[in-house]
Formats: sequence, C-alpha cells, structure tokens
Amino acid sequence: MREATAADRTDVAHSLARAFQDDPVSEFLFPDSRVRLRRLPVFYTGVLRLFDHLGLVHTDDRLRSAAAWQAPLVKPRLLDVLPAMFAVAIALRTAWMRLSQLNAAVVPFHPREPHWYLAVLGTDPAAQGTGIGSAVLAPILQRCDDRGILAYLESSKEANIPFYQRHGFRVCQEIAVKGGPRLWAMRREPQ
Repeated sequence: MREATAADRTDVAHSLARAFQDDPVSEFLFPDSRVRLRRLPVFYTGVLRLFDHLGLVHTDDRLRSAAAWQAPLVKPRLLDVLPAMFAVAIALRTAWMRLSQLNAAVVPFHPREPHWYLAVLGTDPAAQGTGIGSAVLAPILQRCDDRGILAYLESSKEANIPFYQRHGFRVCQEIAVKGGPRLWAMRREPQ
C-alpha cells in the first residue's frame, strides 16, 4: 500500500467509479444509470484532487482500491481547492443540490474532537474480497492508534457495516437523508 499520486488519479477514479456504480449515494446523485456511468469517473477525479489539500489517499500497487482520508483539523484555503471543486461541479451539474442536501444531513453528526474522516473507501468490484480494502485502511488506522486519534466515517450500505466493525468502527447514528439514502455514522476509538 502507498500514498496515491497525481499520476494515479485517473486510474484510481475509474476504480472508485466502478466500486460505487450501485452505491445508494451514487444512485441518489445520479439516478439515471447511464449518466452515473459517465459522470462518476469525472466526479471521483475531482474528489481525489481535493485530497491534495485535505489529507491523504492510500491505494494499492495496481490502483484497484483507495481510501481517501481528511486529516484532523484541516481547513484548506478556498483558492487551493477551487480547481478541484470546479471539477466536482462539472461532474455533478444539476446534482450539486443533492450533494449539498446530503452534506447538510451528515455534517452535524461529525465528531467535534479532532479525527481522521474516511470520506471514501472503494475497491473495484473485480478485486473485492481480496483484502486490499482492509490494506488501504490500515496505514491511517495505525496512525490513529499510535497518536490516540478518533476515526470516523459514514457507510452508505448497511451490508458494509460488518466490514467496518471488524476494523473497530461502531455505529453511533443512523442518518436519513430526505428523499435520499440512509447512512450509518461510525466511530472508531483509538486502539
């Protein structure tokens, strides 16, 4: 496992797009499956660019899985993230309001104390079940343990909760997005 680079961005974005093709949040943002298929790679390319300023992205050597983490207390300058936000907006187009609605629903549940926020964890479906999802999580979870810092995420699939529980996360809140998906907020105390 290693940190993803700018040169990895396109391939990682395509792996994430395949991973999230049937995800409830993706379906909420892009209800039409044909539109979703076209826009998710562009969307994740922009999201990954944001993490140049927000935290870290870990991936495997074949770029099949990625974990994008926002570092504790990071507040980037708007000027730094504007190009990435523009790329995300281009991918979203009219879905921008749905993303804003989703963010408004989840942000109030984020922990107040410093924490690593797992914004994205995805593995290309062809590589799921091979352990690389766990492997890309490991570096930051180890850092959390070493430094006594909380980790936090929202799971958009109830079926993924046991996976996160095996890594020490516990459900702390169920979040209903009006007209959208259910999400499960999960915390992991340092171990």
